[in-house]
Amino acid sequence: MAVLRLARRLGGGSEGGRSPPPSSNDGVIPVEEARERILSHVSVLGSERVELPRALHRVLAEDIVAARDIPPWPNSSMDGYALQAHDTRTAGGAAPTRLTLAGHVAAGAVAERPLRAGEAFRIFTGAPLPDGADSVIPQEEVEEDGAALLVPRPVHAGEFVRPRGEDMRAGETVLRRGRALGAAELGLLATVGRAQVSVVKRPRVAILSTGDEIVDLGGVVGPGQIPNSNTYSLMAQVEEAGALPVNLGVAPDRLEDIEARLRWGLGCDVLISSAGVSVGEHDFVKAALARLGAEQHLWLVNMRPGKPIAFATIPAGRKGALPVFALPGNPVSAMVTFELFVRPALLRMSGHTRLDRPLITARALAPIPNPGRRRGYLRVSLTPEADGWGARLTGDQGSGILRSMVAADGLAVVEGDTTIEPGHRVKVILLRPV
Repeated sequence: MAVLRLARRLGGGSEGGRSPPPSSNDGVIPVEEARERILSHVSVLGSERVELPRALHRVLAEDIVAARDIPPWPNSSMDGYALQAHDTRTAGGAAPTRLTLAGHVAAGAVAERPLRAGEAFRIFTGAPLPDGADSVIPQEEVEEDGAALLVPRPVHAGEFVRPRGEDMRAGETVLRRGRALGAAELGLLATVGRAQVSVVKRPRVAILSTGDEIVDLGGVVGPGQIPNSNTYSLMAQVEEAGALPVNLGVAPDRLEDIEARLRWGLGCDVLISSAGVSVGEHDFVKAALARLGAEQHLWLVNMRPGKPIAFATIPAGRKGALPVFALPGNPVSAMVTFELFVRPALLRMSGHTRLDRPLITARALAPIPNPGRRRGYLRVSLTPEADGWGARLTGDQGSGILRSMVAADGLAVVEGDTTIEPGHRVKVILLRPV
């Protein structure tokens, strides 16, 4: 099972790391169990037809069958001359074969008549091979002598000819449902004449930030307040995951206001809130979700940053259950928990089967400590080395230090009460190409 394979991949912070601890009596569960619970409650969305350029990075929702051979006829792979190989069998040295130049075939045109024995047609790359011809000799190998072509060597049948159906055959399934579409796939879809294609829908993700201390952009930041950053980092992460963010704004720490804002997002496919999910007297998100009929599936996860994270589902009629993620309020905690839990769910809903970021093993360039019992997902920068990568912490690892995410190439996975000493290996989840 993919989730269990992932669990094994993320198991230890160093080579030979310990197995993840089982669920504890205080409700704190391992990261692997949290992911498994979440993924068991999300499924692939329906499909929609889109114009071909909008299908990039989407997942195909139909099989694609070629309607005709591609190429539909034999064609030249070079600028040169089409001929019959048999006519050149005696060519060589000081006795080139002399053929009559009898035609001209440009790309996008066809020969006016078949080629006869003893003739050659001027032909250009991509042009259909004239009937009667079986080979092409490049223009740089021959000479023209008035209306004649001098061929200095024997030409073999099929030389510089792309055969009919070399790329695909009529009736062949060339792309299968579930394929993630990149540039090559879009080119192939255009080749078979598909101006539109059926793809899995992109999840619409409603995002709410909460807190009396949060002021949205454009507002006046008063004493004890800070600008709203979580909405914008989470919206960007949603877009990076291929989904569509919907901004629900900022709700103050009042139960009724939070409930009202969450209701605005019930028409989306996923609901995300940040802050208000801990145990303080001003943390109202879980209570608001309860008013909406949410069933809670997890709350506390054995990790840092981001121990308090709630996942619930809200009954949504024909749409089934609406997944809800209540993320921590600290900016780094919100981003890391999104990476580990929300991003894989969005990818699955979008039809993807590869849900994980790349995982590498790097050599610690300096101590990478993780004090405390919880597994750490520590921000590290990577340095190329002769035999791989070196990793070091980006600096202080406080959950409010957003610059630690800005500088991070990846998240080092380190078990609790563990220090990865210099020279030892550590697993790193890549956050960006390196």
